[in-house]
Amino acid sequence: MDENLLLKKIESYVKERFENDVTGHDYFHMKRVAKTARQIAEKEGARLFLTEAAGWLHDIGDAKLFADSNQARKRMIDFLKELKVPVEMITEIEIAIEDVSFSKGKVPETLEGRIVQDADRLDAIGALGIARTFAFGGAKGQLIYDEEQGRTSIQHFYDKLLTLKDKMNTESAKLEALERHALMESYLNQFYQEWHTC
Repeated sequence: MDENLLLKKIESYVKERFENDVTGHDYFHMKRVAKTARQIAEKEGARLFLTEAAGWLHDIGDAKLFADSNQARKRMIDFLKELKVPVEMITEIEIAIEDVSFSKGKVPETLEGRIVQDADRLDAIGALGIARTFAFGGAKGQLIYDEEQGRTSIQHFYDKLLTLKDKMNTESAKLEALERHALMESYLNQFYQEWHTC
């Protein structure tokens, strides 16, 4: 099994499905998660191919991105079978991505899954996380901010993003999260300062 070739084919598969996404869950998000996951895996002693492949594929079948999440996941499995990825490895990829999503409120059972969850969460905070928050909010018709309305992009910082620093699984991610968290706090302080001048 030529792992580098397989990863290239998985990347192409993901690019085809996410390159036109405008919610912040685009091909570049998948690429950052895959590469960050691999970097963390190198430090944490996880299996590199499995971790990177799961990083690329972690949003396949996400209910907020696919009309039929089960069908999307089935197509992904069929694709991996066509690539001759061993059945055991496909199962391990499925397990690794099963509980990555924040909304599920779970910690993945494998080290590789926990690393992908960390990589995904790191991409949700810091400068890129801020940009993705407003991209997602705009795509979903949310206001940027309204003191009298709870469902805004700014509220998303409090509902999710500012909690992620304390939900990282690995030491590598915990360190990176501190810096990104501080940037978000600084951003929010500046946001309110500018907001209340009008």
